[in-house]
Amino acid sequence: MIEPIVPDSLLDGAVALAAALVIALAAATASAQSPPQSRVQSLLVAEVNAWQARYHENPAGIDGMRGALAEAAKTDPQVDTLVALAKVCFIFGDVRARNPEEKLEAYDQGREAAQRAVALAPNNAGAHFWHGINTARWAQTKGVMRALFLLPTVKRDIKTVLELDPTFPPVYSLAGSVYIEVPSLLGGDLDKGEEMFRKGLELDPRFTSARVGLGKALIKKSRLPEARRELEAVLDEKAPTNLADWTMKDSKRARELLESIKGKS
Repeated sequence: MIEPIVPDSLLDGAVALAAALVIALAAATASAQSPPQSRVQSLLVAEVNAWQARYHENPAGIDGMRGALAEAAKTDPQVDTLVALAKVCFIFGDVRARNPEEKLEAYDQGREAAQRAVALAPNNAGAHFWHGINTARWAQTKGVMRALFLLPTVKRDIKTVLELDPTFPPVYSLAGSVYIEVPSLLGGDLDKGEEMFRKGLELDPRFTSARVGLGKALIKKSRLPEARRELEAVLDEKAPTNLADWTMKDSKRARELLESIKGKS
């Protein structure tokens, strides 16, 4: 569930982009004639916001982007840079990490960066969102007991984002996932989960992460014909809000869910 931004035109490949950004950062700190560090970081964040919808073109570029942002956040931690780092760490954990240890490291780095951003800008919805989603993924990877322990933190972040920016589709996908995965005794609610996914889709009908979540909620509610329609719609989507997420995660998950209900009525 990644904040969707689709650029008007494709830029160069992700590896080349990451390398160029690392060079720019190094030059900024090494030469008095270079642009101010804050300007370099602004350019870096802008590139991340454009790149996040096309990271599928070369997933290896995620590694360089993460390193460049980590270096920028270390030398001059700005809110936008920290939020961008949290975003890229989440992507890395989802699509690049080779084992649970690498996932945990990436999500932990992401939530730490987001927490620093929250401390600097308490009303930044993006900072709260990326803290919540990195925390949720970290806890999910760590295990059930850790997930339950951190559930109040994730819920608090969701509540804050909804208060700060109720038009932000990804937060509804995160909220829906929490509602359908958590046991009912601890606040889980399939009806509320379905409601959250549908609200996200009202805001952005092409946000395929929410549609996959809706399909999963409908499966849990034994409404299989409806679930098939939603999951097939994911596969048939010609212009997903985030093409990278659709390619690397959403279409794959939709196929897996459709296979799980194959032959059932």
